[in-house]
Amino acid sequence: MSNGIQLVVGLGNPGPEHKATRHNAGFWWLDEICRIHGIALVNEGKFFGRVSRLKLDTNEAWLLQPMTFMNASGRAVAALAGFYRIAPHNILVVHDELDLLPGSAKLKRGGGNGGHNGLKDISAQLGTPDYWRLRLGIGHPGEKSAVINYVLHPPTREENLLITNAIDNSTGLLPLLLNGEFEAAMLKLHTKTSP
Repeated sequence: MSNGIQLVVGLGNPGPEHKATRHNAGFWWLDEICRIHGIALVNEGKFFGRVSRLKLDTNEAWLLQPMTFMNASGRAVAALAGFYRIAPHNILVVHDELDLLPGSAKLKRGGGNGGHNGLKDISAQLGTPDYWRLRLGIGHPGEKSAVINYVLHPPTREENLLITNAIDNSTGLLPLLLNGEFEAAMLKLHTKTSP
């Protein structure tokens, strides 16, 4: 069994009204992975989300977009991880990050949730925060009271270009992550996407 990533989760909210919003950056990232590798996500009721299987060289990983809405993302993650006995340290969660500027992407394992409700629920459902995160910068509106409105709206055209660039720079790391080469992936990503 690989010591690398066996489950990749892209976070977002389901429904056409949320498709273009900042909070759906994790969905965009996973959509791009599917486009690159020519695979489609399919609805899987028992995992509360859209699911597919990706094979890269000798490694395989599940891809998951929870369809539970952000605040209940952990239900989907825990269902799939539990069913296939995937340990938290073999899970990568891709999500929007207020504390990073658009165009920036950072990889880390464990840590707090930074007020991100998707991460909060995943940590609660898994019983640990010890999973990998790929944080896609969306910037911060400046005021805490403005955050909800901000994440539920689309980025500006300029921000969108920067976020797309960060997605393009980070999707190529997937082979390294599936292989368990986390240091190499971090080095590559953090020298590429530091605005």
